[in-house]
Amino acid sequence: MGVRISPPVLIKNKEMNKIKEYLRLSVDELVNKVTWPTWEDLQESTVIVMIASLLIALVIYVIDIVSSGGLGFFYKIFQG
Repeated sequence: MGVRISPPVLIKNKEMNKIKEYLRLSVDELVNKVTWPTWEDLQESTVIVMIASLLIALVIYVIDIVSSGGLGFFYKIFQG
């Protein structure tokens, strides 16, 4: 008589092996295959994003002020 391993245990081991292999391959890709940006590239990108964000915020602010004034004028005309 030997020790019998039930099928659910075998299935769990296969699933765990798949997860371990996935994690091992993911780490390998992140360490050896990905080209990470340099510190200077990150700083340059950050400045570009900040300037673009400020310009978009300014455009939205101007649109808000103009539409608010225009609607206020429109409401005054038809109010009374």
